[in-house]
Amino acid sequence: MSPRDLQIDWLKCFVAAVDTGSLSSAAIEVHRSQSAVSMQLKKLEAALGREVLKRGPRQLDLTEDGQMLLGYARRMLALHAQTQAAFHGEMLTGRVRLGVAEDYAAHYLTPILKRFAPRHEGVEIELTCEQSTTLIPQVESGDLDLALISSDNARRGSVLFQEPMVWVGSPQFELWTRDPLPIAVYEAGSLARLGALSSLARQGRDYKVVYNSSSLAGQIVAVESGLAVAVLTRCSVPMHLQILGAAHGLRPLEPMNVAVYRSKASQGSNAVDGLRRFIVQSLDASLSSRTT
Repeated sequence: MSPRDLQIDWLKCFVAAVDTGSLSSAAIEVHRSQSAVSMQLKKLEAALGREVLKRGPRQLDLTEDGQMLLGYARRMLALHAQTQAAFHGEMLTGRVRLGVAEDYAAHYLTPILKRFAPRHEGVEIELTCEQSTTLIPQVESGDLDLALISSDNARRGSVLFQEPMVWVGSPQFELWTRDPLPIAVYEAGSLARLGALSSLARQGRDYKVVYNSSSLAGQIVAVESGLAVAVLTRCSVPMHLQILGAAHGLRPLEPMNVAVYRSKASQGSNAVDGLRRFIVQSLDASLSSRTT
């Protein structure tokens, strides 16, 4: 083997590091130790004669050469996975109608689909991004095969983890000092809305609903413009907004159960089986890395 040949394991570690954002998370993704992942990346860079990742104290950044390598690496790994499936496993094919609650799309689902899609090009994914209150009936009617949702019912899918809920305000306006408290809320039936109103009722704080929106973007606009404070999932809070707590006169909120919910009509679909399994395993690995 030429010293310049690129090994599949090196590329797997490289893509995993890019997609997960850290060596520790990449180690879980590829089932290796963190030191082993670091060594694989060093071997990759030595073979290329180029630096592909800049290792900062909190994150990994692609160099210009790393950006160029990433596209090639994804295609090589996809072809490798397809070859293995052709000889040693079942090639996934078919259509999956996938739903995701707006709060979880960017933070949780996007990194998963970036890894799944190149490996399983025979699976056609139709993605719907809406609120859980809209997605749940679509799964139950069979209009969606699978969805990542907020759930308050143990019969609605398999709970994967709990996402913290937080009060959010703009530091430019300090609306939390007002009485009554101006709040933005989601649509009727939303768990975030119920949680916000229940929390305020328990602490006996006066409030006034000044903004209604069924979208995450609408909630953020209300906070940014100084109209209201809102309750959001922690994963969806923009960095420029402030998370509020006891110091602002607001008590903690109950976390949200995040579940993967599958339709009865999709039973027997290997494509849905594969994607569901990939989502569960990926989220389990990602969340485990945060606690280690």
